[in-house]
Amino acid sequence: MLKNGLFWVLLLALALPAQARIVLPRVLGHNMVLQRNKPVTIWGKAAPGESVAVQFAGQQPRTVADAAGNWQVTMQPLAASAVPAELVISGSNTIRLHDVLVGEVWLCSGQSNMEYTMRKNSKVKLPPTADSSAVHELERAHDPAIRIFLVNRKELAKPDSLHRGWSIAQDSALRSFSAPAYFFAKELHQKLGVPVGVISSAVPGSRIEPWISVEAFQADTYYASQKVEGDPGKFYEPMIRPLAPFTVKGFLWYQGETNCFLSETTTYTHKMTTLIQSWRAAWHDPGLPFYYVQLAPFKYSESTSTVVRSKETLPKFREAQEAVLQVPNTGLIVTTDLATNLSDIHPPYKWEIGRRLARLALASTYEWKDISVSPVYRSMTVKGKVATLSFEPTTGRLISKDGKPLTDFMVAGADGVFVPAQARIKGKQVLVSAKSVPSPVAVRFGWDEAAQPNLFSTSGLPARPFRTDKPDIELKASK
Repeated sequence: MLKNGLFWVLLLALALPAQARIVLPRVLGHNMVLQRNKPVTIWGKAAPGESVAVQFAGQQPRTVADAAGNWQVTMQPLAASAVPAELVISGSNTIRLHDVLVGEVWLCSGQSNMEYTMRKNSKVKLPPTADSSAVHELERAHDPAIRIFLVNRKELAKPDSLHRGWSIAQDSALRSFSAPAYFFAKELHQKLGVPVGVISSAVPGSRIEPWISVEAFQADTYYASQKVEGDPGKFYEPMIRPLAPFTVKGFLWYQGETNCFLSETTTYTHKMTTLIQSWRAAWHDPGLPFYYVQLAPFKYSESTSTVVRSKETLPKFREAQEAVLQVPNTGLIVTTDLATNLSDIHPPYKWEIGRRLARLALASTYEWKDISVSPVYRSMTVKGKVATLSFEPTTGRLISKDGKPLTDFMVAGADGVFVPAQARIKGKQVLVSAKSVPSPVAVRFGWDEAAQPNLFSTSGLPARPFRTDKPDIELKASK
């Protein structure tokens, strides 16, 4: 009798549906940083119709899961806090996320130069005269106010019942993390004095197309009559979409080498514009800052391929990158001085990449005054044999970094033949001329894949390469 009764109890238990439990996306976890001064979204899954409450920093928003089991609440903007706190989500079960901070959060993406790990950073070889202190950063990094989240392509879309995705930027977690992203976070934390969280979602060798959803391409009239190659959506779906709508301050992008190998120009400008617009749309924030890295010197022309490349392939690609600046709230950093081996596509100075991106964010997003940026060509006037070039910003001075005559300037007359030119600094302008060009028509600067010019600002930033005779790149109309 007892055995028979136990059988029916077990059978009945198996027949009843298991109670659904609250489940969180992987990006919500212990040790995370929540974005300050903006509405913060917390979301997940639960049983349809289940009541869900979120408790944090004195707030307790509530909601009910919809028919598909999705729920989402929005907390009011939070003040920065480096004091570890607990975030509690409760419904049929209770989840307690510990050691949660509030500060600045940035999403960092791209290909191998963004993925470049702190482990690799510890092994870089620098010229004897270079400051190598940052090479040893991994040994001393232990600031609990800097938090990191490394996206794993196969796992991000799957929930983690232990909520372990975020880590303090130290030890084994930092070894596998993006060096540019870490050094960006370190610089930002030092300057702002608040916790900083960085998310790295990058794939070595990736083109830009996989980071853009198929829907984004389909919705854009610019691509209506053409097939987009390169596996659109391949990385966006598993590595970007699951992160939205986690509240962030902005995006960092370090990608382009693979598309440069394909000798892309204006097509890359349009694709990058589509990426920016679609990511902002995914986060429901059309003003999210988007800062990126202009490619460093590398001998693309010497790589064997069916694609025709020349020494101008890289300068033209940089020009395409620069054209993206027409999109509001974007910015780029110049890296012409950071390559030590022109046959290595991975420049070693990843700490300087991170610092320059941080300075760009400080100047543009956080509106800090007196933050220097690279000198940028703005206009040219010609008088006789001399072309006078004006640069912005107008603060500070132009200098020759090594004290030698300026390098990598070329000038052409009406025949369009460019020849090496002499250049000298006069205040905030550069005077360019060549004996064989009696009446200059155009000037080019750093217009070679191997160029490492010595025109800098007094703050130590290189001037951006340019050509005065560049064609206009008109961006597609907004969707």
